[in-house]
Amino acid sequence: MRIVIQRVSQASVSIEGNLHSSIGRGMMILVGICDDDTDDDIEYLCQKVVKMRIFDDSQGVMNLPITDLPDAGILVVSQFTLMALTRKGNRPSYIRAARPEVSVPLYERFVARLQQLFGQEVMTGVFGADMQVALVNDGPVTILMDSHEK
Repeated sequence: MRIVIQRVSQASVSIEGNLHSSIGRGMMILVGICDDDTDDDIEYLCQKVVKMRIFDDSQGVMNLPITDLPDAGILVVSQFTLMALTRKGNRPSYIRAARPEVSVPLYERFVARLQQLFGQEVMTGVFGADMQVALVNDGPVTILMDSHEK
């Protein structure tokens, strides 16, 4: 499982021109799932996300996790292209991306576990939809994680 965490001042997902979900300050998380991902991958990444100290303290140092910010939000969007293989040629291969029958339940469990650890609602896109994602990356702060590279 691969995720991209972006610290944002705002982020939103629109589908067919209609706003689906949005957050103010917080984290925008893109999630890519492969066939061999398990609940262990979900647990590892969700624990890391809620403990990731990427928000500024009173001294301006990235020292606070999102759980220390009562007004912060999390927006999670599925993105199979994170599993792209690009070694050969110029057309990415998505053979590592899990099929929906595997990825949808894992994505839903990822969101549910993250919500449980975060202690408040986690906003989402719609799995498999053609989404327009907008965000203002704060910093910029962007972190890549792969649960297979623990």
